[in-house]
Amino acid sequence: MSESPSGLRERKRQRTYQAISDAAVSLFLAKGFDAVSVSEIADTAEVSKPTLFRYFPAKEDMALHRFADHEDEAARVVAARTPGAAPLGALEAHFLAGLDARDPVTGLCDDPEVLAFHRLLYGTPSLVARLHSYTARSEAALAAELAGVADGSDDGPSSGSADSSGAGPSDEPAQGSAHGSGAGRAALTAQLAAGQIITAQRVLALENWRRVARGASAERCLVTAREDAVHAFALLRTGLAPYA
Repeated sequence: MSESPSGLRERKRQRTYQAISDAAVSLFLAKGFDAVSVSEIADTAEVSKPTLFRYFPAKEDMALHRFADHEDEAARVVAARTPGAAPLGALEAHFLAGLDARDPVTGLCDDPEVLAFHRLLYGTPSLVARLHSYTARSEAALAAELAGVADGSDDGPSSGSADSSGAGPSDEPAQGSAHGSGAGRAALTAQLAAGQIITAQRVLALENWRRVARGASAERCLVTAREDAVHAFALLRTGLAPYA
């Protein structure tokens, strides 16, 4: 059975995305991010500048394209977890599996090309700044998934009980407040949780990369990286209790 025209167009579109990103990253690694012009990238990728900007609105996005597939990864992990499994447990297991597989997203990867890319990323302020937009989208996707999980039967705080800050029912926002209703509070809780989870994963990945960048092998760092991840997810389960 032949592929539909829309399927063929999408495949061609994805190939173009990849070709432009690959050309850009190769030039960035060879010359440095700031030393490469958009025209040079377009010439290397054999596309026009208007075409290039139709695919990538900013020069930074050409370098960060490889993160695009991971924007909703945490949300997908939560959505695909086995029935009855807690979201945090599924996310922790996924991160630990990534460490074992030396997934570059976990920071625990000593492949020379991956190390070179991470040096480029963390050594270029504009790329680090642009990465925050990807992180924000990851948080939003995860928050939406977590909000769908909450059904009032979870062990998390509810609008009628004391929360982790010590506030009781009398401390609830006045009626009509944006987060005063049960639905509003559930959405806020999901956003706060997603922010903490994505930040924890980012900090873990950055610390893993720093160890490897200092010369340690990924294999040598694995035990410590796993211990750190378990510790981080334990903190996520207890909230800010150690600092309360």
